[in-house]
Amino acid sequence: MIISGPSDYRRAAQRRIPRFLFDYLDGGAVTESTMRGNVEALQAIPLRQRVLQGGGTPTLETDVLGSRWQMPVALAPIGATGMYARRGEVQAARAAQKAGIPYTLSTVSVCSIEEVAKAAAGELWSQLYVLKDRGFMRNALERAWAAGMKTLVFTVDMPLPGSRYRDRHSGMSGPHAKLRQYAQALTHPRWAFDVALQGKPLSFGNIEAYTGRQMNMDDYMGFLAKNFDPSISWSELEWIRDSWKGNLVIKGLLDKQDARDAVRMGADGIIVSNHGGRQLDGAIPTAQALPRIVEAVGDELTVLADSGVRSGMDVIRMLALGAKGVLLGRAYAYALAAEGERGVSHLLDLIAADMRVTMTLIGANSPADISADHLDSVARELKGEQRPAVAEPDKAAF
Repeated sequence: MIISGPSDYRRAAQRRIPRFLFDYLDGGAVTESTMRGNVEALQAIPLRQRVLQGGGTPTLETDVLGSRWQMPVALAPIGATGMYARRGEVQAARAAQKAGIPYTLSTVSVCSIEEVAKAAAGELWSQLYVLKDRGFMRNALERAWAAGMKTLVFTVDMPLPGSRYRDRHSGMSGPHAKLRQYAQALTHPRWAFDVALQGKPLSFGNIEAYTGRQMNMDDYMGFLAKNFDPSISWSELEWIRDSWKGNLVIKGLLDKQDARDAVRMGADGIIVSNHGGRQLDGAIPTAQALPRIVEAVGDELTVLADSGVRSGMDVIRMLALGAKGVLLGRAYAYALAAEGERGVSHLLDLIAADMRVTMTLIGANSPADISADHLDSVARELKGEQRPAVAEPDKAAF
């Protein structure tokens, strides 16, 4: 199929990979209302078109957390990425390196920290979940630092996995899951040959490096179910800040009080996120939470955002709402599943081109220039800058 825009990669991925993997990537929690709301809320924000601003071709380069990014975008951590393409984490990291942006390796990746760091020389970030096994957490921190990863993305919005009903229908979990997965693999021979056969070992390298035993898909799902820790609190995380010498970014915040707690913890940054709608179905869209969190923390730390971003225009919207950078999740994973490293590189080119067009049309010369002034009045209301007058009801209409 012809790929003319970022959304085309979703359809291409759906054709390429087995259903159980596509639905695991594509789905959200319960009714998936928050997942849909992320996209809808972001795309509903109108931008303020300007003309004859004379700014020339805009630059996408920006400084975030002490590093120079070629555009205000990073690749978010996505579990089991190596199931979508052969050694998928390595391919995604290489695409990010070529684009001059960070890549974040998931705790539950197929490729280990060491494999990715050896294969890709770009800026690599390491993600870590809150887990019951503190030994695993310490081991992951030590290995990430030794591999040259200087930014830790500490994900806190998954004390338990969300209820993802689509996985039970697709064969990712539920009765006869393994048999259904094998059957689906047979109907996707290109994926089966390229990933299932040539992409071995299809184990979970980060976990395996600690446990010393191979982790298959059943082990992975059991690990998710048993090892997350709903009892941990902010005070118990002080050892993370004390142990980690690099940038500490807290991911998964929607509430301004939680953002203030992250400031008190000594975080260098936060990622405003609802986990792509995969955790609390009914949580507000990231685009609605972002302005209030930016207002609550100001410049005390760096505010990033994810969830619902599908285009370069969406990146601009997030920046106008106050984010300093944006993490891509599903958008790049679809491209990876469809065409591997080449697909991710092409997607990032599409995102960059879309950003340049959008910035030209709103009169912004660089990401640092983008602010609420580039939102139309309806969107600026989200920032609390103006409230539209409320007309008196027409009593004759009742």
